[in-house]
Amino acid sequence: MTNEIKYVYLKNHPLFANVSEQKISEAAEVMKVRTVYRGETLSYGDGEFSKVYLLIQGKVKIAEFNDNSNELIKDIITAPDIFGDLSLEGHPSADEYAEALTANTLLCAFNVPDFKKLMQENPMIAIAYANMVNKKLNRLENRHADLVFRDTKARLIRFIKNWAQTDGNKMGDKIILNNYLTHTDIANVIATSRQSVNVLLNELRDAGMLFYNRKKIELNNPVYWN
Repeated sequence: MTNEIKYVYLKNHPLFANVSEQKISEAAEVMKVRTVYRGETLSYGDGEFSKVYLLIQGKVKIAEFNDNSNELIKDIITAPDIFGDLSLEGHPSADEYAEALTANTLLCAFNVPDFKKLMQENPMIAIAYANMVNKKLNRLENRHADLVFRDTKARLIRFIKNWAQTDGNKMGDKIILNNYLTHTDIANVIATSRQSVNVLLNELRDAGMLFYNRKKIELNNPVYWN
């Protein structure tokens, strides 16, 4: 892939929004572009080969398996975003992994030493990076609070609201979500069972709040879901 195409990908990512053309071109020379497909997992690497990924197109889930081999989904991210060895220490968690949720998911990958050098030479990248990581921490704090203070139905509704705000398309008096998540995925995000998600979605459907199938979710009453 040409450096010109890499340049365009980086220029349109928030990390490089306030970076000079020359510095973006230099960054393009040390990063690689990857296209991954739905269900494909990504390694964070280790040591000097550990990686920071910029999500350019598509959606990715960040997850790990607990001691009982049950999947826990930590986050679902939508482009543009970042993931990988975000501590930049070269020792990412061996339990955590990323999995593409959409076809033709597009990523820019940096080895951590190269990315750290970029930040040292470009304070604007470092500031943007800190802001994006801070937003991730805030999302995790909100999820932990939900687990403590909200019941399963309230967590599901809040999850759908957040999903609609970040990824919904308003069409007339409805909000449309492309349904790239299984009931198991949703259950693993809000810490419940697949059966509970199925029951609660059916309740919301019967109450006229939404309609869903394997391809999409239609949310009625946009005011409620916003």
